[in-house]
Amino acid sequence: MEDAQQNGVPRCIGVIVDGNRRWARAHGLPTLKGHEEGYKKLKDFVLWAKEAGSTHVIAYVFSSENWNRAAEEVSYLMGLIIKLLKQDVEELGKKGIRLRIAGVRGMLPQNVRQAVIEAEEATKDNTEFTLCLALSYGGRDEIVEAVNKIIADKDKSLPITKETFAQYLWTSGIPDPDMIIRTSGEMRLSNFLPWQGVYSELFFLPIHWPDITKEYFMQVLEEYKGRQRRYGK
Repeated sequence: MEDAQQNGVPRCIGVIVDGNRRWARAHGLPTLKGHEEGYKKLKDFVLWAKEAGSTHVIAYVFSSENWNRAAEEVSYLMGLIIKLLKQDVEELGKKGIRLRIAGVRGMLPQNVRQAVIEAEEATKDNTEFTLCLALSYGGRDEIVEAVNKIIADKDKSLPITKETFAQYLWTSGIPDPDMIIRTSGEMRLSNFLPWQGVYSELFFLPIHWPDITKEYFMQVLEEYKGRQRRYGK
């Protein structure tokens, strides 16, 4: 991870995969087709990030607010998640990629929860790269749950510091994102990593998620390398 930082490559990339539905409408396609293309692009993106030298991607694939969408769309999205966790996990595992989930697992359908358990177990020993899916995720929910865990923790001897607090987050063990990318032209973080992303470099791209290419991503990385991260200094 230090080598990546020394070379100006972000260790951890957060990405908000936004614009699938608008991409579909712009191409005269059904909304669900946009999600399918977005799912394919996520797998590409992870490999681009790994090839560039990053070690972690946190992908915002389904927010806690997304449960309010039409039942047909939610069902289709859960099907794509199942496909990633079951069908693609072997391929990802062979590439040294570990899968993790951050989110309110209790809201997921039982078959998705089981697929999560199996995928995390199957890839737990992979150390080259981690793909963390922010699934049924809400940043405020994460912080509230962390506080409740701390209150319930029987070991009261440890002082609560920024470092110990981070251990109670769903992303525990994953570096804070050095950069956060959001596609679709929207310029907000929408409840994504409010604790972890305080020092992240932000990139709001004017393209929909299915339109991102490796070349475009590499251009973003070059812009990232040109920024100075002062951390208040």
